[in-house]
Amino acid sequence: MKMYIMRHGETTGDVEGRFGGAYDDALSEDGVAQARGLADELRDRLREDGIERILASDLVRAQQTAAFLGSALGIDVDTEPRWRERDQYAGLSGMVKAEARREHPELVEKLKDRLFTAPGAESYADFAARIAAVFDDVVAAGKPAVLVGHGGCLRVVFRDILRMGELTEIGDCCWVELIREEAGWRVGGSRRIGFGFNQEV
Repeated sequence: MKMYIMRHGETTGDVEGRFGGAYDDALSEDGVAQARGLADELRDRLREDGIERILASDLVRAQQTAAFLGSALGIDVDTEPRWRERDQYAGLSGMVKAEARREHPELVEKLKDRLFTAPGAESYADFAARIAAVFDDVVAAGKPAVLVGHGGCLRVVFRDILRMGELTEIGDCCWVELIREEAGWRVGGSRRIGFGFNQEV
């Protein structure tokens, strides 16, 4: 079985230096070009691998990115709310980071620890559990699929689900191919993503 996991393109929030998470920003102009390029880059590969399903986070940036893939492959995109990014920043979501550091320096410092849960935010444990549930559902379906989401989703997959380790880079419109064999999962192709570990389990 094969599964492709991807991150959305650059967003308006990235350009403006805002805290993301649950902030529902759209792709920037460059992000749209990246998403279009991603679809062109992977069209033939995904067709050859028999991809039958595309699932995307319900946040706009992921939906926009997935739409280019769906159009290239002639496949409808299924919205999967459980695949959305972690609501880590709560009241700081969407706030310009420089402004947040001035007004809430202690909170911003605490947020560097992924296990810290800000008031009103989603805990890391809850986030990891819902990402794992989607991953398990896709595996149980047994059909090649694409999942379009966020950096946090990718980190949970490699850190908590596959237990391979940490990612060192998660670029705009990065993608990774996961291949399931008798011995377990291994990484096939990938672009714009860095691994701080042996890519086989």
